Amino acid sequence: MADLDVGVDTPTGPDPQRLWDLLSEADEITIVCHNNPDPDCLASALALGRIAAAAGIDERRILYSGSISHQQNRAFVNLLEVELLEFDAEKVTDRPEDSLLAFVDHSVPGVNNEVPEGTLVDVVVDHHPAENVQGRYVDHREGIGASATILTEYLRALDVETDGALATALLFAIRRETLGFLRGATTAEYLAGAFLHPTADRDLLRRLSSPAVSGATVDAIADAISNREVRGAVLISHVGRTRERDALPQAADYLATLEGIETAIVFGIIDDAIQISGRSTDARTNIGQVLHDAFEGVGSAGGHREMAGGEIPLGIFAGEPDDDHLVRMVERVVTNRLVDALNLSDVDHDWPDEEEED
Repeated sequence: MADLDVGVDTPTGPDPQRLWDLLSEADEITIVCHNNPDPDCLASALALGRIAAAAGIDERRILYSGSISHQQNRAFVNLLEVELLEFDAEKVTDRPEDSLLAFVDHSVPGVNNEVPEGTLVDVVVDHHPAENVQGRYVDHREGIGASATILTEYLRALDVETDGALATALLFAIRRETLGFLRGATTAEYLAGAFLHPTADRDLLRRLSSPAVSGATVDAIADAISNREVRGAVLISHVGRTRERDALPQAADYLATLEGIETAIVFGIIDDAIQISGRSTDARTNIGQVLHDAFEGVGSAGGHREMAGGEIPLGIFAGEPDDDHLVRMVERVVTNRLVDALNLSDVDHDWPDEEEED
């Protein structure tokens, strides 16, 4: 077995041999992705499935909930021929004793997934901030830049064959999660990239990196640009109501590059919830903590120091007949919460006074 560069230790791992032994005792494994899975989650699921297969598990499935709407995510699933099944609670709660339940790129039942709270999880591999992470085998390293990096370490340590498709998936995921090794990347990401690079398909990497963009996504990003408001080095914007969930992080990534901007937050109404995406390069700001503090008790929000997101149910306002009024109300309430969480009340700004009538 190769040496594993484990970085920061966790309460129950990382220990590749113990993970291997756990997998070797099972006949099937259900790997659950988080809601609206991204390449980091999908590639990690593929890698864990490959390790499970090498350990002798013939029955393997990957479940997801939400949607795969981002053009890169769709391209990832299609070009790499990822086999996914829509989330089925029975496959999670009504499992035989020889079946394992695994989380990759998320860690707590009921948080950014459809798994009922309190469900016993057998395997957890994640790099996102979280509390009270439990499982029979847990590798939870917040200091690592991508979950795909952790799974790459296991492939190396357990000497599991990594073909071109899997190497491409993992390398693309690491690059995407770290914005080309520029956001949250650690030495572990570079080591993983060096291992995957010789086997990865260069042409496929290029195709994954430059997928076609829908007109609706461009429109949503344009709305975010048009609606931007600035206080100091903080930019807050919204896209109104949209079906393009993944336009929010794309807009936040773009707006965060504007001159003088260190923190960008974009939100929008999607179905019966408010979705939020935040980015920050300000060393004084932990954007994951900001979103958590701003919406604690009314929704689920959080993430890393530089990148975070959240979801707030509309609740009784979901049936508001006047959509324009709903958008204005959401804009005011969400903006005020963000202003308070970021302590921006006394900072000069270019948006309307909070007392201004709709």
